[in-house]
Amino acid sequence: MNMKKPMMIAASCVVATSLMAGSALAKSDNANRAERTEVTAPSNETAKEKDVKVKVEVEPKASVTGTTYENNGKNGYKGLLNAIENVKDKPAGAVLADLLLTKYETQLTAEKKAELEAIVEKDAALSAAADLLDTQGNVTDAVYVQKEAVKANVKNLKAYKKLGKLYEKLGKSGVQLYVNGEEPSMEVRPFIREGSTLVPFRAISEALKAEVSWNSEERSVTVTRDGITVKLFVDSTKAYVDGKEVTLEVPAAIVEGNTVVPARFVSEALKAVVKWEEESKSVVIYEDK
Repeated sequence: MNMKKPMMIAASCVVATSLMAGSALAKSDNANRAERTEVTAPSNETAKEKDVKVKVEVEPKASVTGTTYENNGKNGYKGLLNAIENVKDKPAGAVLADLLLTKYETQLTAEKKAELEAIVEKDAALSAAADLLDTQGNVTDAVYVQKEAVKANVKNLKAYKKLGKLYEKLGKSGVQLYVNGEEPSMEVRPFIREGSTLVPFRAISEALKAEVSWNSEERSVTVTRDGITVKLFVDSTKAYVDGKEVTLEVPAAIVEGNTVVPARFVSEALKAVVKWEEESKSVVIYEDK
């Protein structure tokens, strides 16, 4: 998945801050602006009676950062390698690693390439940015960035755990549900009953782009997806998958007008992967394509 532009902008700002902090002491207050001096020069023979003021532009002084990191800097390659050792677990690390792989690929060993490619992983970079925002007290922003990290790699349970911890700081608790990295809209929150997690049937089915129908006479709900049909009955442990009867550990139920079903059974019946992240109490469902 591609990193969204707002997240890249945020990460770039963090990178800029990280790099500038290290080189600030090496710069003078006037390093980034041109110095102008006025020099009085004699005019030509037709204007001897007056002087002409000539403005001379002086090029800005080169900064330590520029010499080290810019394309023409003789120390660019080594400078980047040294710098990344200090920030490889931070957002700046992902950007520097990408720069090394792009500009100096031919000079890197296979081992170093593999190390840098791991640093560049977008979910890791986004999680690092979320950590930084969290330490600065921007928990709401950290949640937003960590959500992007989850969507960047829906299989990474550590990302869900970190998001759960951030939610706790905002006072959001209880069982969380994620389908393909997204949090589906739900009228009823998931809950645990007799060791099984029950989730709103319609929410999970629609998130997996399945068709759902309700039979009021039978008090049954049927979902169809990619040629697979699953049918459950409210208050019954009996269910059917493609006409074959199966027994549920916990029956489907109606809560506040919504049908809730065992998350694992329905997801696996529809050929989706189901994971449980204990610390954050998260039900993680994704399509393993």
